[in-house]
Amino acid sequence: MALSPSRSLRAALVVVAAGALALAGCSSSDGDDDDATEAASTAGAGEFAPVTVDNCGFEVTVDSPPERVVTIKSTATEMMLALGLADRLAGTAFADGPVPDEYAGDLDDVPVLSDDAPGQEALLDVEPDFVYGGWESNFGADTAGERPSLADFGVATYVSPAACQEPEYQPNPMTFDELFAEIHEVASFFDATEAADALVAEQQALLDQVDAPGDGLTALWYSSGEDAPFVGGDIGAPAMMMRELGVENIFADVDATWSNVSWEQIIDRNPDVIVLVDAAWNTADSKIERLEGNPATAALPAVAEQRYLTLPFPAAEAGVRNAQAVVDLAAQLEELGL
Repeated sequence: MALSPSRSLRAALVVVAAGALALAGCSSSDGDDDDATEAASTAGAGEFAPVTVDNCGFEVTVDSPPERVVTIKSTATEMMLALGLADRLAGTAFADGPVPDEYAGDLDDVPVLSDDAPGQEALLDVEPDFVYGGWESNFGADTAGERPSLADFGVATYVSPAACQEPEYQPNPMTFDELFAEIHEVASFFDATEAADALVAEQQALLDQVDAPGDGLTALWYSSGEDAPFVGGDIGAPAMMMRELGVENIFADVDATWSNVSWEQIIDRNPDVIVLVDAAWNTADSKIERLEGNPATAALPAVAEQRYLTLPFPAAEAGVRNAQAVVDLAAQLEELGL
């Protein structure tokens, strides 16, 4: 049976704990308690226990903390920065936008390998020992290389569990607990447990500020698309954030993270508010222009009264920006006075 990120991490930690107990038991059998205590203390100090996880159906084993990491997608890069692991970055790729101001200086000396997913040659040129991707598609024959191929080069790979595509691995639905499990799992590769604990506590404190200000309202999560709008469905990060806001997703019947729908469906479901994802290649302003320029959608009360909420694209995918995005969206929602 497939393991969730949290279950796979717990399994790895159980193995580590069992090994530590066995070591302690062997040490104490010589009858010298003082020597046994000292030996156990020395054995445990500064040592890294290998971690093995089942990641989107691919077994990943990390024998020692990675030193040269390449991240693909903003969510992966920002996870590393939030865990204080900027010094491990050998390269980044496929940025969906600028990182938050607090991390901007952390990337000054980190090369950008590609504006999209890098090719395998460009990836291997920086000699990574670990590649962390935001999407499974980042690892393909025409992108960074297939995961078994990279493993043959001695490069471990990891995909954000929120992006797993196989039904038995895909979070359904995505929750903040699943996101926090990813934080802990990534931290386990780098022996950064304390940083993960602090980050999760910080994220939970942000969520605790929000008390479902949109209760009783319906919402459309509009990501992109012109002829067939690409919207948030019921199981991904958009739905996770909408649940925290208390709004009802008008496409809660769509069992997908995102999905294409029709303008007719949006008009029929008549959302109270519209969440607009702001990307450099598809700005929130361009979406507003599209909504207000079409007579059919312009007649929607949410459009006529400009009941818009906006967030940057990197915050729309599962990652360390989601908790702050909930706080920001909640503030915008309250400003609408609904």
